[in-house]
Amino acid sequence: GAARGGPVNINVQACTERGIPVFYAPGRNSGAVAEFTLGMILAATRNIVRSHVSLMRDRQWRGDLYVLSEVGTELSEATVGVVGFGAIGSKVARLCQCFGARTLVYDPYVPPERIREAGHEPVPLEDLLRQSDIVTLHVRLTPESRGMIGAREIGWMKPTAFLINTARGGLVDHQALYQALKERRIAGAALDVFEAEPPPDDSPLFGLDNVVATSHLAGASRQAAAIGARVMAEELRRYLTGEGKPRFCMNPEVLER
Repeated sequence: GAARGGPVNINVQACTERGIPVFYAPGRNSGAVAEFTLGMILAATRNIVRSHVSLMRDRQWRGDLYVLSEVGTELSEATVGVVGFGAIGSKVARLCQCFGARTLVYDPYVPPERIREAGHEPVPLEDLLRQSDIVTLHVRLTPESRGMIGAREIGWMKPTAFLINTARGGLVDHQALYQALKERRIAGAALDVFEAEPPPDDSPLFGLDNVVATSHLAGASRQAAAIGARVMAEELRRYLTGEGKPRFCMNPEVLER
């Protein structure tokens, strides 16, 4: 079993051929990622990291961050665009809603009625990017989604907008993002994930002061680890005792053998 959202580190085909069921733990870190995303939003939009680095490393009091052109937007007055409305995206949207934000959602795989019932506005991707003050990504990396935020999509964003990515680095064209950030065509970005991890030391993104970067930490919490372990234990118990069918099996055909 894989105590994570998907068994990407397990050869499911080989296990299936040998009659071995593969269990996983979907959503086990959705709360952790959602809360971390909210932290990244605040860190980027309210200059928390810029001020921290200047004060702690350079002993510089950044009074210039008080000027109107540098201060951020309160979430209560912001439009947040959530790309992907699964276990994580739906929680991020709800958290932002609690702050009073207007929440737009793009997810072609979720019925618009379900999004509306949750109190959000379903919109096409282009409309979301054009209207949002904050765009946050919460989709799986697939051949279809790879590079879904490229130069064209970044060009649709407001010059005052922020891009948040706690999903997968491959969703974003980082060269296009770098150019937009360098030229201030968007206000900033907060990135927990990269195309290559760890990213190269000479990544041009690291030279920009409008980027908040962390080392793929969003899903790491004590609760996420405990939930993953409990799900795996319960799936194995069901499988070994026959007391209930396992709920999270990637190759359920094996269970019928």
